[in-house]
Parts: sequence; structure tokens; C-alpha cells
Amino acid sequence: MSSPAEFYKSLPPITKAYGTICLMTTVASHLGLYRLENIALIHELVFSEFQVWRLLTNFFFLGNFSMNFGIRLLMIARYGVQLEQGPFQRRTADFLWMMIFGAISLLALSIVPILRGAFLGISLVFMLLYICSREFPNAQVNIYGLVALKAFYLPWAMIALDVIFGSPLVPDLMGIIAGHLYYFLTVLHPLAGGRNIISTPRLVHKLVARATLEYPTNARVPQEGTTGVAFTGRSYRLNSSTGRGFNLRRFWSS
Repeated sequence: MSSPAEFYKSLPPITKAYGTICLMTTVASHLGLYRLENIALIHELVFSEFQVWRLLTNFFFLGNFSMNFGIRLLMIARYGVQLEQGPFQRRTADFLWMMIFGAISLLALSIVPILRGAFLGISLVFMLLYICSREFPNAQVNIYGLVALKAFYLPWAMIALDVIFGSPLVPDLMGIIAGHLYYFLTVLHPLAGGRNIISTPRLVHKLVARATLEYPTNARVPQEGTTGVAFTGRSYRLNSSTGRGFNLRRFWSS
């Protein structure tokens, strides 16, 4: 087994950066180094006092130290890595643009009064989960060691768990909306003969190239044959028989 340091070093750049910032944000909050209201998304302050940093900082707080915080951090490590090393392999700029597009979509959704929230990080993490479920629809998911289902149904299973545990559903639903919007515009619509209207801007490619963020990896993701089914992802699959299926038991039992 690799050590924690080796595991951290092996993480792809965008997933590593986002997870690290989220962890450090919660650590700093726990130590009282800043007040949460200074980074929260408060629309009135953004527009009236031009506190534009709130449009970014609100995505970095996933909650105080708790079991739920640990689960969300593990979700970043699991689904962010699966995407960045799978369909976004050697496409770091595209993965970064997916995160940026998701954040912009969530900010737009947050204007709706019933969807308004102070922190959108949970929704952004759930967007990763949703897109991963669409990219790897046939991967086997094991929840609590009791329920096995295909990853395509994972977002809805997670929502069901939130209902059971009394967690808010709005952040999850916002993540699904943002994730489906991205997946529709970049995968489903082009497959139907349309044009990808949100291709990664050249500026993002230049930013990644200048920061040397490209993630070198020789890992190969096995391709899944065409089945004629509508939801087959981007022809990528994780096969549980090779030990690469999802297992949520570690999330809920840790």
C-alpha cells in the first residue's frame, strides 16, 4: 500500500488543488483564522459593495469537521480522480473548464430565491458525482455492503440517503442540474449531431500550459463497446471485476 504522502502526490492536479483548498479552508475556519460570513456567497454584498471574491470563495467551504465533511472530501478524491484520469486523461484544461462551467452554472442557479445558498461547494462536488455516474454508467456501486446498483443510479441513491439522514436536498439537486447541463452540451448534444457550444476557451488552455498542470500518466482506461443504449457514457467503463468499481461502504463506515 502507498503511504498517504505518496497517495497525495499521485493525485491529478485539479482534483488535488481543489481538495487541498477545501481542506485548508475548513482547517482555517476551525482555528478561527477568518469568519465564514467573509467568504460566503451573499448576493447583496457582491452587487452593492462589489465583493466579487465571494463568487469564488464560497466553493471552497464544504462544512465544519464532521462525518459529512469527510464524505465530501472523499467524494472529491474518488470522483474527481476517476474523471481526471479517465475521460479527461491528458485533458487537464478541459477538466478545469468543466469545473469553471459548473461553478458558473451554480452561481446562475443561486440567483433563484428557493435555490439560494451561502456555500455552493457541496453542489460542485455533487456535480462531479453526477458526471462520473454518466461517464461510467455500468460501474458497480456498493452502498453499505447491502445495496448494489449501477453507477448511473448513484446520484439518486445519494439523494435517498440524504432524505433518510435529514440532509438538505437543494445542494444535491443543483449539482445534478449543473452536471446534466454540462454533460448534455458536451456529450449528448454533439452525439445527436449538434455542435459543442461550450468548448474549452483558449485562455484556459494557455493557463494550464503556463502552469504546467498537465497530469502525466500512462494509465489506460478500458473502452466499452457500443451497445446501442442511450446512456452509455463517453465509451469509458470501470469494471468491478478488476477491482475498480465504486464502493461507498468506506465512505459511510469510516
